[in-house]
Amino acid sequence: MIESSQVVALLGRDGDTELAAVAERALPIVTAQVRAYTRGRGFSGDQPAPDVETVILTSTARLAANPENLRAEKIGDYEVQRQVIDGWTLPELAILGRYRRRAR
Repeated sequence: MIESSQVVALLGRDGDTELAAVAERALPIVTAQVRAYTRGRGFSGDQPAPDVETVILTSTARLAANPENLRAEKIGDYEVQRQVIDGWTLPELAILGRYRRRAR
């Protein structure tokens, strides 16, 4: 099972306790989204398959890095553009698509 420390490490911010707390709250949300998308396939009990776990990790990292889902933030002359969460990335969809049940 993924831990918040893995999310923090992926973002290159080891030791960031505030980010770890955000990741801890985001993990069950993203896991539920993945489970719903695949309709439970790719999970053995609560344990996701390794490739599904990777999707959960990367998606949680995006959510934890920008929990307010801001597109841009400007303070004085400083401006930063952020990635917003508006669905799975193409690599994530390629993985999840292998598990998703489709209507026939």
